[in-house]
Amino acid sequence: MSTSSRGGGRPSPAAISAVGLRKSYGDKTVLDGIDLHIPAGSVFALLGPNGAGKTTAVKILSTLITADGGQAQVAGHDIAAAPDGVRAAIGVTGQFSAVDGLITGEENMLLMADLHHLPAREGRRVTAELLERFGLADAARKPAQSYSGGMKRRLDIAMTLVGDPRIIFLDEPTTGLDPRSRHTMWQIIRELVTGGVTVFLTTQYLEEADELADRIAVLDGGRIAAEGTADELKRLVPGGHVRLRFLDPAAYRSAAAALREATRNDAELALRIPSDGSQRELRSLLDWLDSAGVEADELTVHTPDLDDVFFALTGSTDQPDRPNQPNQPNQSKGTAR
Repeated sequence: MSTSSRGGGRPSPAAISAVGLRKSYGDKTVLDGIDLHIPAGSVFALLGPNGAGKTTAVKILSTLITADGGQAQVAGHDIAAAPDGVRAAIGVTGQFSAVDGLITGEENMLLMADLHHLPAREGRRVTAELLERFGLADAARKPAQSYSGGMKRRLDIAMTLVGDPRIIFLDEPTTGLDPRSRHTMWQIIRELVTGGVTVFLTTQYLEEADELADRIAVLDGGRIAAEGTADELKRLVPGGHVRLRFLDPAAYRSAAAALREATRNDAELALRIPSDGSQRELRSLLDWLDSAGVEADELTVHTPDLDDVFFALTGSTDQPDRPNQPNQPNQSKGTAR
C-alpha cells in the first residue's frame, strides 16, 4: 500500500481535484455533484454497485466525455479548458483490454510508442524495458491472442505506461482475472505508486480496495456516500466488538461483574464488549485487565469489513465480489497478558 500521502510534513499536492461534477443521460442522473481531492502519489479507490457512476467519473476525468456541470483539474490542467494537457499526463486502462490480439505483444507496444510520437529507437527501448518489467519478454513475439487473461492485462498496463503518465485510471483492472493474476496486478500497482504515479482505481472487489487504496470513496445514487481510509470507513458501521474468553470461572465472573456493558456467554465463559477495534480502546481494555489482576485466555477483535460498509452505505443488493475469501468479519486473535 502506498504511504506517500500519509505521515507528517506537508500534504501532497492534488493530482486530481473536482467540485460538483454532474452528468445525466436523459432523465437519469448518473453523477449528482461529486467532489474529489486525490493527492499525488497515492491510490484512490472508487467503490459502488453496478450503475453507480464509477466508469462515468473516469470518462469525465480522462476527457473521454464532458460533464454537464462542475469543475475538475487533472495533473494541474482543467479538463474542459485544457483537455490536451490532461491527456498528455494520464493513462487509462478499462475493464476491457485495448490489446490487439492479431499482432504480437511487442507490436502492440511499438504501435503505442508511435501513437505517442516517440522516435523509433526510443520506442524500441521503452518497449523492451516495459516488456521485461511486466514479465512479458519471453512472449513478446507471440500473437497477443495467445496470451492468458493476466498476461493481456499486464500488456494493457504496459501499453498505458509507454507515454510515462503521471496519473493512471484503472477501471476495474482485475475483472475476470484468476487469483494469482489478481495478486500480480496488485503488486504492479504498488510498484507504480512507489515510482510516484497516482492511481485512480474503480473496483467492485472490496478486498482489492482494502489492500491497495490510501483512501476510498463509496459512490451510490450518483453521490459519494462516504470517503476515508479503509479503517475509517469500517468504523462507520456498528457491530465491532472484542471477545474475551476465560478458562477460569472465577476470572470470568470478576470480569463480567466489572465490565457491565459486556454481553455474557456463561456456557463459553466469554464476554463480548462493544469496540471500534482502535488501538486506544484495546490498550484501555488491556490496562484494565492488568490493573484488576484478571487474565483472559483469549482476546479476539472483530471489526466490520468493507462488505459491511458497502451494504450499509449503498443499501445495495448488488453483491460486490470477494472471490477468494469467505465473507466474514476481520479478526485478529491473541492472548491477553
